[in-house]
Amino acid sequence: MTDSHFPSKDAILAFIRSSTTPVGKREIARAFKLSGSADRETLKDLLRELEADGTVERGRNKRMAPPQALPAVAVLLVTGADADGELAARPLTWTGEGNPPRIFLLPEKKSRGEEKPLAVGDTLLAKLARINDRLYEARVIRRIDGEREGRILGVYRPSADGGRILPTDRRHKTEFLVLPPNRGDAEPGDLVFADILPAGRAGQPQARVVERLGSTDEPRAFSLIAIHAHGIPTVFPHAALREAELAAVPAQMQREDLRDIPLVTIDGADARDFDDAVWAEADGDPENPDGWHLIVAIADVSYYVRPGSALDRTAYERGNSVYFPDRVVPMLPEALSNGLCSLRPGEDRACLAFHLWIDRSGVLIRHRLVRGLMRSVARLIYEQVQDCHDGRPDEVTGPLADGVIAPLFGAYARLAAARAKRGTLELDLPERRVHIDERGRVAEIVRRERHDSHRLIEEFMIAANVAAAEVLERRTMPGLYRIHDRPSMEKMEALRGFLAGIGHPLTKSADLTPDHFTRILRKVEGTSHATLVSEVVLRAQAQAAYSPDNIGHFGLALHRYAHFTSPIRRYADLIVHRALIRTLGLGVGGLDDETLGRLAEIGDHLSSTERRAATAERDAVDRYTAAFLADRIGDRFSGRISGVSRFGLFVRLDESGADGLVPASSLPDDRYDHDEAAHALVGQRTGRTYRLSSPVKVVLVEADPVSGSTLFRLAD
Repeated sequence: MTDSHFPSKDAILAFIRSSTTPVGKREIARAFKLSGSADRETLKDLLRELEADGTVERGRNKRMAPPQALPAVAVLLVTGADADGELAARPLTWTGEGNPPRIFLLPEKKSRGEEKPLAVGDTLLAKLARINDRLYEARVIRRIDGEREGRILGVYRPSADGGRILPTDRRHKTEFLVLPPNRGDAEPGDLVFADILPAGRAGQPQARVVERLGSTDEPRAFSLIAIHAHGIPTVFPHAALREAELAAVPAQMQREDLRDIPLVTIDGADARDFDDAVWAEADGDPENPDGWHLIVAIADVSYYVRPGSALDRTAYERGNSVYFPDRVVPMLPEALSNGLCSLRPGEDRACLAFHLWIDRSGVLIRHRLVRGLMRSVARLIYEQVQDCHDGRPDEVTGPLADGVIAPLFGAYARLAAARAKRGTLELDLPERRVHIDERGRVAEIVRRERHDSHRLIEEFMIAANVAAAEVLERRTMPGLYRIHDRPSMEKMEALRGFLAGIGHPLTKSADLTPDHFTRILRKVEGTSHATLVSEVVLRAQAQAAYSPDNIGHFGLALHRYAHFTSPIRRYADLIVHRALIRTLGLGVGGLDDETLGRLAEIGDHLSSTERRAATAERDAVDRYTAAFLADRIGDRFSGRISGVSRFGLFVRLDESGADGLVPASSLPDDRYDHDEAAHALVGQRTGRTYRLSSPVKVVLVEADPVSGSTLFRLAD
């Protein structure tokens, strides 16, 4: 208990967060007029508590700042300019999670010598001022001489003085000069890697081509750009390919024979690897009236990919498969991912299968894991299964309608009821689907439909994932959990401000549950705000991750959860399979001692590769979308403001879901202030306001497929 004159922990935290630079005990004591040894000891204890719970971090000279805050002075690398011409930079070294905060450079004071202006690739020492956790302003102290650091991915174009490289990264607004000796074997339109060189004549930044990747005239280059920009491995080592080619389906032997059970796979029409199969029946146990018995059978990747093997090493490096509109970069070689591990109909396949029993309320009451041999009776797609359920069977689903498909939906109804009762986070987020024609060009961009057949598979997979986590926890077997923390206090306050602004206040209860968010989402369902509210709620959530330490899954409202159902495309699932095999004594391919000691490190690595894949997939879709719009410059579109920043408005088109920027400099007849709390730009003179979710009409000004950037101006 602190004295009444002593500030609360929240007050001290607010002071640290409001400071533009890290602060020490002396500044805090001075701000709150603290003196004497008792005050100093109390302050020291409070700061220790803040540091222990992760609310602040102690940096250089024991100065305190919010987690992953940048120091007061840092070495920066100039990376590009935004649409308004403001130069941006990043820390030369960054050890935090994810991307570093954005840094904008304040204009330099001109010296008598009229020093050349800053350009992309310049290194400098700067004083930083924190605007918020993700945004800083920097004032240049001095430039640092020497070669510019960094490498860029770009498109080579010839010019009168040699050539130019146009960076594929939309943050780079500067072209790089390529003198003839630095061209290498690059041809016009080639995608190239280039090293950034010191500025040449007239301050023009220069680059040297170091690798030619192929021509951008091929539409499929958009995925190639994303693959290389994010460093996604694409070539399998010879040893891994050989191991995959030599693999064979195991004999039945000690495996449970599931080949007489009519398991089916249900996937998207474009799926190539089928790693899960399902089956259900009414439970005949009189002690479980109206209950169900489910089987979720998953490809036994652990039988083929053993710890320490060449296959294992390359799968770990990749972390997961990456899916683009025109291709897949698989985690495993095709001989496994589309061959032996894919649960093809009519072919014997090794599997790990959970027998799951649920009661009439959809609650999982018991489960049993077996290592089996199965044979799928059909490869079905979501729309086909939904049509059958709705009374429109085809020649494949007709014979399966009563004995296979109807029981699946019966069990799903129970699982869906249990999900609704526990109150999960239900976001309405339309997903863009890019259709590529036979020439590799974008035919259309549509909203991906979701049916009960999609949700059926999701619920079956969730039930199996819960069972996997329960086995690990019950037997105190280390493994990897899929964790999702509660939203932070700061994000909640920002979300409350937004929701209050559109007339849907969020409770201030300290014990927020996913259902609190879902109730808000139900209120806006069917309104013009629905998608946007889902997105803002999503942004407020913590990021899911992999960890050996279980903290539960907030979004699914589950106390324990582990990814078990996709080992062909996720290495985390393979780790869980191995842990289950080891603890249950199911034979070869169990978790080895060396891996046991590295689970925290492995979880961090896999969380990182997952983020890398998601970013690369999104970048590729943005490029394909820009290509789709490129011949419609000057056309008028309807959309909504999907984001607001000090440098402009982000607008999402109703027609295609494409996102683009309306630069603040193009807004009419005023200078605009960014009202962060209201998610709005407000005119200083006119009071004209552009607010998040407002409908707008825009004209397409630019669509660059290489960078994936799209620019608009307001139509009116």
